[in-house]
Amino acid sequence: MDIKQPALIISAYRHPELTKGFSLSEWDLLVRQARRAGVLARLWYLLERQQLLANIPLPALKHFESAKVYANQMRTSLNWEVHCIQQALQELNLPLIFLKGAAYVLAGNDAALGRVFSDIDILVPKQSLMEVEQTLIFEGWKFGSIDAYDQMYYRKWMHEIPPMQHVQRHTSIDVHHNILPITSRFCPDSNKLLDNINKIDGQNIWVLAPEDRVLHSAVHLFHEGEFDHGFRDLTDLDLLIKEFANEEGFWLKLQNRATELNQEIPLYYALRFTTKILQTPVPVDVLEITEAYQPNKLKRKVTDFVFLRALMPNHFTCSDTWTRYAHWFLYLRSHWLKMPWYLLIPHLSRKAWLRLSVKDQH
Repeated sequence: MDIKQPALIISAYRHPELTKGFSLSEWDLLVRQARRAGVLARLWYLLERQQLLANIPLPALKHFESAKVYANQMRTSLNWEVHCIQQALQELNLPLIFLKGAAYVLAGNDAALGRVFSDIDILVPKQSLMEVEQTLIFEGWKFGSIDAYDQMYYRKWMHEIPPMQHVQRHTSIDVHHNILPITSRFCPDSNKLLDNINKIDGQNIWVLAPEDRVLHSAVHLFHEGEFDHGFRDLTDLDLLIKEFANEEGFWLKLQNRATELNQEIPLYYALRFTTKILQTPVPVDVLEITEAYQPNKLKRKVTDFVFLRALMPNHFTCSDTWTRYAHWFLYLRSHWLKMPWYLLIPHLSRKAWLRLSVKDQH
């Protein structure tokens, strides 16, 4: 994948001023790429920041404005859902910690710009998990259809309980007790995360510290097995890094926390691919330090090959012959990172058998 001649959406994201010279057909392609990547509303806000909205031709403008309205509606819905979750759990006397997209919105981060999401993620102490689960059930959240094996999979091995949905509002919540599966060799001590949370002013709502927000975003992206929103998540990282880089001591805190939480490798990948793809400004000395975490030369070539494809917008104009194989490889890699081989082989064998059984029934 040639990053020297990037996709149109990447050029527009890096340098919004380039859109001044776009033809109508280029605007059409930009809208389609941005919509597939889940960043159409985000791009609208970036263009607005640089006072470039007047350059958008009318046929494209209506798509941007529609995406912006949808993102704003989601933000309104998010704020109401946060209130409902807060009311439901207030008697437990626990810090209510929001993660990922919800955290960006509540903290007023730049990564909230045009951000859309399908669920809300919260982090709770593991010892309080049962109490939180029972309270949510009492307040109207229920588990979807899930068999005994998947129940065991979540509760014994994963970093979260099965997803829950509210019976009336049909909103989804993921309740985490860590940021990685407990079977993963990279699983951090969750108490270290809980000891470093930030309270949102005027509310009984908490988010991870800035450096931990970046690390969690990196962990989520580079341990992930599905990359439909890979480009959007990469822009999350770009916006978080550029915002927090203005805070005194951020880079040192980020490096120290990566070591403390055993997340040096996701940090390396986050900085490598945000700089390669989005040209995120990262100090040279920081890049040199994180290069100590890079894999050997062969692994680096492989990871560059697959990530530079998987992190492209999910649009046919941004892919090549090898893109589907890159996605397949990273899907297998994500499982390898989740659990040791003696758990992984039986788990994948069971999943494969179930898929074959379903096909045979049809």
